[in-house]
Amino acid sequence: MRVRNLGILAHVDAGKTTLTERVLFATGTTHKRGEVHDGTTVTDFDPQERDRGITIFAAAVSCDWAGHRLNLIDTPGHVDFSDEVERSLRVLDGAVAVFDGVAGVEPQSEAVWRAADRHRVPRIAFVNKLDRAGASLSGVVASIRERLDVVPLVVQVPIGEEAGFRGVVDLVGMRTLTWDDGVLSESPEIPADAREARQRLEEQVAELHPDVLAELGEVADSTLRTALRDLTLSGEAVVVLCGSAYRDKGIEPLLDAVVDYLPAPAGDRHHGLAALVFKVDTGRTGRLTYLRVYDGTITKGDTVVDVGAGRTERIARILRVQADRHTEIDRAVAGDIVAVAGVKAARVGATLAGRDNPVLLEAPRGSEPLVSVAVEARTRQDALRLPAALAALTEEDPALSVRLDAETGQTLLSGLGELHLEVAVEKLRRRTGVAVTMGRPRVAYRETVRRGVTGLLYRHVKQDGGAGQFAHVVLDVAPAEGFTFASAVTGGRVPAEYIRAVEAGCREALAEGPLGGHPVTGLRVTLTDGQTHPKDSSEMAFRAAGRFGLREALRACEMRVLEPVAEVTVSAPAETLGAVLGDLAARRGQIADSGVRTVTALVPLAELFGYATQLLSRTHGRGTFTSRPAGYRPAA
Repeated sequence: MRVRNLGILAHVDAGKTTLTERVLFATGTTHKRGEVHDGTTVTDFDPQERDRGITIFAAAVSCDWAGHRLNLIDTPGHVDFSDEVERSLRVLDGAVAVFDGVAGVEPQSEAVWRAADRHRVPRIAFVNKLDRAGASLSGVVASIRERLDVVPLVVQVPIGEEAGFRGVVDLVGMRTLTWDDGVLSESPEIPADAREARQRLEEQVAELHPDVLAELGEVADSTLRTALRDLTLSGEAVVVLCGSAYRDKGIEPLLDAVVDYLPAPAGDRHHGLAALVFKVDTGRTGRLTYLRVYDGTITKGDTVVDVGAGRTERIARILRVQADRHTEIDRAVAGDIVAVAGVKAARVGATLAGRDNPVLLEAPRGSEPLVSVAVEARTRQDALRLPAALAALTEEDPALSVRLDAETGQTLLSGLGELHLEVAVEKLRRRTGVAVTMGRPRVAYRETVRRGVTGLLYRHVKQDGGAGQFAHVVLDVAPAEGFTFASAVTGGRVPAEYIRAVEAGCREALAEGPLGGHPVTGLRVTLTDGQTHPKDSSEMAFRAAGRFGLREALRACEMRVLEPVAEVTVSAPAETLGAVLGDLAARRGQIADSGVRTVTALVPLAELFGYATQLLSRTHGRGTFTSRPAGYRPAA
């Protein structure tokens, strides 16, 4: 069976999960429509998702349509769970980007679109909620063109507006599609304005595709459909469809578009098994490892290699995933997305391959934690169970990290935002029964070099009766982007293996800066000279020299603290905008853009704790906001 692997991407509340539920219903996979507000959806099966009414964890489902198996991943829309989206995009071949028919391109819509750009994932667009008051297909298309810098190719014309929306005209197949209580009716009768829209579509496509240009005036439906697929796969344009998922309008033609325009999995490239781990679930039913099989075949009972770790794993069972339900199968082939049981240690990003062809696939890129909270067990028994429970959390979600605060002795859990950490702690409580208290959130500061030093000499010499340690290094430190290490040693004064050891030691020194013990970034370290001893020098000695030498060098540098900032977009009634602007200024926000009803500002993340409550108070309960990470800037 032919396959399509696709994700559903959008801003929170754009209707991703409802659309996924309608796809499952339309394909006959489910026999009842799941509803987000009733907590009856297939993909939002986690208790927290149903309690909060949002998607938190990426969920995979499968269904069949027009002779194709569609493997869908419903991804979160909230910015705190953007790493779930990144990991999903890494294993997908295509995506459906969902836009609210009233709001258009929202901040997280743009963020997930850019993430799909980075992963070169072809997309089609679905403008949802056209039955709502104020919905406008043309308005959303304009925002797609302006904010996403892509050519939107509208292939449907809506029939009716807002509450009167009842169907679409398919401009490729030139047919009228209407829905009555979810039942599709098709007619060859086409409104006159739809013929004009078809002509405009042909002209748009002709500017980008030579085949349509050659037939302009009498473009065959098949030529137009092939051209739209080519433009989708190349990323030169995006096909735009529309409908109302909640009202079951527009689902079937969207499924046809998935089959027609989104790519099939690529063929064999490595001539052997190559599968990427993109999700781990350590739930009550045992550890499940989610894989995308890129090449070859994986069979129940196989022994595979975790290429990066160099260990072997055994595949005990292979499961076809349907959110929280699974069907056991005997094997998975290239293009499949499955879960396997029996893999004990492979982490997210690991490559599983055959012993004869241990190819290493690129792992998904993760985000740095921005916010930390202290977690403390309530009882002595819980304290004994807490480390294992936290380890399971970070195994499932690599965007979380755990460390011990050297000054306070507290256990710190770090993540991408307040909601991310709240969900993680609640998950820990529900799944493991470990009772914990959570401290107030605090942001993850960084330290950076403002003015460096040159020629800092560090001598590492130890003699304790046995084998000695001897390493001399001379370091230059200068401001730079990120962290880079270079060697300018000449004449072989420091052997290559010792230079690598110095670099490793320097990287260890970046964990704590001299100002507040924050991680250090933004510097270039150059090893300019060194000295060895014929007996007492070793990689261990030079690693220690690199670590302690850079620490000493940083204390001699002029350093400064960086704080994380967020881009905040606030929507509020015009009469309350003055209060919103004043509040943002009091929070050290820098206004980037201000309109009649919206404000965009860069605000230190530390100033945003509790902002939602304050915003509601200042806007009489009518203000909303979204935020996304926007890097670091010098702390005030």
